[in-house]
Amino acid sequence: MKKHVYSVGQVNTYIKNMFAQDFLLGRICVKGEVSNCKYHSSGHIYFSLKDSSGTIAAVMFAGSRKQGLKFRMQDGDHVAVDGSVEVYERDGRYQLYAREITLDGAGALFLRFEALKKELAEMGMFAPEYKRPIPRYIRRLGIVTAPTGAAVQDIRNISRRRNPYVQLILYPAQVQGDGAVESIVNGIRALEQIGVDTMIVGRGGGSIEDLWAFNEEEVARAIFECRIPVISAVGHETDTTIADYVADLRAPTPSAAAELAVYDYGQYCETVRLMGATLHMRMREHIRMERQRQEQLKIRLGYLSPQAVLHSKKQYLADLEEKLAQRMGLRMQESRHKIQLYAGRLEAGSPLKKLSQGFAFVTGANGTPVTSILQVQQTDLIDVRTLDGTIHARVLGTEPFPK
Repeated sequence: MKKHVYSVGQVNTYIKNMFAQDFLLGRICVKGEVSNCKYHSSGHIYFSLKDSSGTIAAVMFAGSRKQGLKFRMQDGDHVAVDGSVEVYERDGRYQLYAREITLDGAGALFLRFEALKKELAEMGMFAPEYKRPIPRYIRRLGIVTAPTGAAVQDIRNISRRRNPYVQLILYPAQVQGDGAVESIVNGIRALEQIGVDTMIVGRGGGSIEDLWAFNEEEVARAIFECRIPVISAVGHETDTTIADYVADLRAPTPSAAAELAVYDYGQYCETVRLMGATLHMRMREHIRMERQRQEQLKIRLGYLSPQAVLHSKKQYLADLEEKLAQRMGLRMQESRHKIQLYAGRLEAGSPLKKLSQGFAFVTGANGTPVTSILQVQQTDLIDVRTLDGTIHARVLGTEPFPK
């Protein structure tokens, strides 16, 4: 007997019709804790509802949000969802289509998160004064994450692209499930003991349950007590854990953590090249200015040097000597003129001149000049000096001029 063969689409359609005919699944209210809540750019909300026994995928379309959702739903919320359970025919899976969502109290994990966050904040573990600066230039980067997965690969790729000379030291940690907390703590302490320059602690994205190891107090204390600067890189940009608050720096993703930890070697070389060119240009300008200053000092030194001073003094003395010679010549000329005048006067009053004119010079016996008849008496001997000799005479008598 030939059996009947159905296509996948036929099977999915059949199951979908079965779900549609079930009255209970057509209008149902499901209560649980929200996880993996994602707001799509189209306006749809994709999330999961879970409890201790299982998980169901759910979606609320944009058209139902205005009337059916009165709050901002997020992971950890306890909610009651009114809607229908239907089969998504293309993928052959069923999910809960929400028409109305109401709060049913905060989730247990969210309450634990908020309580621990408050406790650690009061202890000062989030205080900025305890944050260590991330070194700008590192040689060894420690990584605490799973050895497989996108996180470690992203860090490797970014680090290799930015600086292939930075050594990466990976501690292959378990990042979720039983034993994850101890593994992460041991990784932080092991890399601290090795002595890396900076440490990245994190993992890729996931649900709040997947990331929960990074919300435990043991991990927070290990990060806080670590002497090495720690960059947290847990999940995606919208995911926030206790480790993010305690770490010295939070990166939105593992890739961003690698960007923050590893300096760009190419950019560094370009910066050094530009700085070298700038330094060379400034040195040339400085040398040019110094040479110009030296030339000015050389000119000033030429003015102030002893040789220049001696030349100047010699020139000054030569000028003085010339002026002195000129003045002495003038003085001598003036003196000669005066001497000529005085000589003329002297010559005019000279006894020889008088003698040559017929006058005589009379002296008494004792050589005293006789200028008056009262100085001699009759028979006194007198000497009469003429131009060519002396006449010895005797006074015969005297006769005064009539008055």
